[in-house]
Amino acid sequence: MSSQIIPNAPGAARFWQQEAQRISGAAWFAVMALSTVGIAIIVNQIFNLQILGWRPISTAYYYIVLGLFMPVAFLGTPARQADASRVRWYDWVLAVAAFGICIFFSTRTDAILYQGWEFEAPPYVVVMATCLVLLSLEAVRRCAGLPLLIICAIFATFPLYTGHMPGFLWGAQMSFSETVLSHSLGVESIIGIPLRVIADLLIGFILFGVALTVSGGGAFFMDLASALMGHARGGPAKVAILSSGFFGSLSGSVISNVISTGSMTIPTMKKCGYPATYAGAVESCASTGGALMPPVMGSVAFVMASFMNVPYADIMVAATVPALLFYLVLLIQTDCYAARNGLKGLPRDQLPKLWLVLRSGWIYLVSLVALVWLLLATNAEAKAPFYITVLLVLTALWRARKDGIGKPIVTMILEVGTTIGMLVGVLAGVGMVVGSLAITGVGNAFSRELLQYAGGNPYLLLLFGAATSFILGMGMTVSACYIFLAVVLAPALTEAGFSQMAAHLFILYWAMLSYITPPVAMAAVAAASIAKAPAMQTGVTAMRLGALLFVLPFLFVLNPNLILEGDALHVTMAVGTAIVSILMLSAASERWIYILNRSARGWEAVVLLIGGLCLLVPERMSDLIGFAALALVMGHGLLTRKKEIAA
Repeated sequence: MSSQIIPNAPGAARFWQQEAQRISGAAWFAVMALSTVGIAIIVNQIFNLQILGWRPISTAYYYIVLGLFMPVAFLGTPARQADASRVRWYDWVLAVAAFGICIFFSTRTDAILYQGWEFEAPPYVVVMATCLVLLSLEAVRRCAGLPLLIICAIFATFPLYTGHMPGFLWGAQMSFSETVLSHSLGVESIIGIPLRVIADLLIGFILFGVALTVSGGGAFFMDLASALMGHARGGPAKVAILSSGFFGSLSGSVISNVISTGSMTIPTMKKCGYPATYAGAVESCASTGGALMPPVMGSVAFVMASFMNVPYADIMVAATVPALLFYLVLLIQTDCYAARNGLKGLPRDQLPKLWLVLRSGWIYLVSLVALVWLLLATNAEAKAPFYITVLLVLTALWRARKDGIGKPIVTMILEVGTTIGMLVGVLAGVGMVVGSLAITGVGNAFSRELLQYAGGNPYLLLLFGAATSFILGMGMTVSACYIFLAVVLAPALTEAGFSQMAAHLFILYWAMLSYITPPVAMAAVAAASIAKAPAMQTGVTAMRLGALLFVLPFLFVLNPNLILEGDALHVTMAVGTAIVSILMLSAASERWIYILNRSARGWEAVVLLIGGLCLLVPERMSDLIGFAALALVMGHGLLTRKKEIAA
């Protein structure tokens, strides 16, 4: 499956399995037309081209994007499983209704603004606003499943009864017409921050990711990972980690990452002696990290930039070290496992040659470097991916010159359109969650209550935040979970004294980890289906393999140097200490000690565990205890080996 920036939910995986057989005939032409026009309007808006002298104001533009891509969600995603292979008449009705209502509102932005339609409007406008709310909820159900629909529906109706709620849940109550008008015509709900992020910033990165895959970038990064790590001890697992990291850095989607790379890496791991559950666990953990890996990081990073009102480049830089530590943990864990179980790499003659891989795919590395440079060196983050996409499109056309240059262009337009349709379908509904909390004033009250319950204890507040993020992550997409908690939890963490950037990354990280943790563990379930292993057992193995991953968010929120906040010396010391801590904790977890090259004894594992945990606390005394524990284990081991050699 090609790289996609899509919501991480069962509905997303189901969508891509059904897309090819469902979007055909008239539906294919409709999706193609809507996607082409939508992409053209977005490019016109972002680059201020004023094609035919036209460039809509921002509010009208958001309604146009909603009206062009929400119909794609209805045509591409079935209302029920029985309709997986065909578009029914009611799909067309919903698509036409969404298109008509949104385009109508886009032409009435003056009335919305100057006549106060957001607060009081003619009856027919109230009816249309009600229909848009219902359409948004149905789009959420189709694209993200029933759990997120229930959450969105509760919050969409929250202003109707918030005046009767107790304590901090009490807020300004509104009538039915005021509620639906606020959701549909206000700027904080359906066309609020989530949708604005898609329309203003994310489209170029979606286009870039699709262009990279269509032009052959996915295969290149898989070959590159194989050439770099395939021959090493436990090589197949390391290839899975690297390839998923490369792929995830461009797609940001956990489920599509598992499906795409796992179909190749999991069977290879099994052939080389890895148990099926372990192979599935490795792939699910590696794919989960894609949502945190720059340069793209998925849609949630762009939402984060908008919530924090900072350039996306700042988010990308801050996430770099946590993401690298995430994958370093997995590489060390799998290496220790391979060493303890005597697992070898693949023969070199079965692997691609590194120089041949680089010679055939250097353009993809150049594209990534150029994208990162543009993001860091310029202030044109919305435009940067479009420039690189042109290069990738030319590459795709060159490679397809014998088969016809039209095919890659058509493929790109359809994949970009369906990806945006999925995102719009989810985030329009999620926007109502944010809108309800904003218009009732409950969001701020929730943050204050959370601080009060924590009693001023920052560590207890972090535990509350981790638990809340984790639980909500089971039923929401990562984007939806982050958006909700960015409103109610992030202000509390910031007020408690934590770095704003660290607080927001902390929320994202914990929401992401629900994908490898039972009972939901969607990434592990997807990987288990490929590995032909029990889903729950794969999830438990993934949680054990990724045990250290649950520690990392506390590491960087307690020590902002790890998100590159601080001078070079302190950042270097923090990163070095974190790496030593990871090595110690991995040795304790997998019972294998580097340098000594042998299994860890029971007491050694305990000492390494305690020492590794001490190094996580950013204090001098705890660091001294941690390094002393390491010195004790290594010193005793080397002395014992010397005596054994002498004997």
